[in-house]
Amino acid sequence: MTVSPFDHPLLSGLLGDEEAARHFSVEADIAAMLSFERALAEAEAECGAISRDAATAISKALAAFRPDTAKLRAGVAADGVVVPELVRQIKAAVGVPHDAFVHFGATSQDVIDTSLVLRLSGAVEHVGLLLSENVVRLAGLEQDFEGRAMMAVTRMQPAIPIVVTDRIASWRAPLQRHQERLKELSGRLLIVQFGGAAGTLEKLGDKAAAVRAALAAKLGLADAPQWHNQRDALAEFAGWLSLVTGSLGKFGKDVALMAQAGTDIKLSGGGGSSTMPHKQNPVKAEALVALARFNAVQLSGMHQALVHEQERSGSAWTLEWLILPQMVVATAAALRLAAELARQIESLGH
Repeated sequence: MTVSPFDHPLLSGLLGDEEAARHFSVEADIAAMLSFERALAEAEAECGAISRDAATAISKALAAFRPDTAKLRAGVAADGVVVPELVRQIKAAVGVPHDAFVHFGATSQDVIDTSLVLRLSGAVEHVGLLLSENVVRLAGLEQDFEGRAMMAVTRMQPAIPIVVTDRIASWRAPLQRHQERLKELSGRLLIVQFGGAAGTLEKLGDKAAAVRAALAAKLGLADAPQWHNQRDALAEFAGWLSLVTGSLGKFGKDVALMAQAGTDIKLSGGGGSSTMPHKQNPVKAEALVALARFNAVQLSGMHQALVHEQERSGSAWTLEWLILPQMVVATAAALRLAAELARQIESLGH
């Protein structure tokens, strides 16, 4: 059973994206959290914050570590986060005397936020590739049909003659701008989170900055001071996701309207009807509109989650968990559907 259409056994065939969803699986989350703990021990040993023997023991234990997920689930119910129980299990696997140096200087939010960023890194790469595919497909349509005429429509009324490239430019140009936006915002998004109990890394003393930099390098992330109560980069990314699906929704709406008029576009492979076998419904175009509206609604929640009280919020943080993964999957699904819809366009203009 599922409460989300994005991983529903049936609805996900239209609205889901398996590759994007994979980055939000429990397996991916645990793997990223364990990568954090391993890299932290190695970084601290290199910087002299813990012994090399302790780091070796931690890395060796983690290589064979398999968590008890039933206990992790109970731990989340009790603690609100998975990390306390996860660390307890890792410490048991490491054993004395080196167990005291597992998770040394870190806090639960460091692990969870860095796990999120590590997984977002893979998701960003995936949606970036899908975005590029859409730009290429729309450029191909321009090349195929550039000289053809069609009627401009303003305020839902016929206006003046235009050519196909005029219409396609309004689909392609925003996607190219989104490509530039993604490159620029990734530098603010894909950053390690490491601040300790209240963001000061007090347990590491004068080694704090060096450990954080080494940790970031080992994880392939940028280094910066803690941001655990500053969520603007995540809200900015959510805004980008909504921009992308909004632009694709415009593409879908235009295609659906042209298909309704039946003069400027010819589509292959439309959806069938249970009672009207003659119909070819623009299913993918309609889904693009729905996904655009979904992300637009979710974006307000991500802006609500910016309001973190003092040095850490439990409620605002939890709100992100409810919203951001679905926005990422919705965007990937929209990009997939838009590329498929572009392939279905057999003719544009006349």
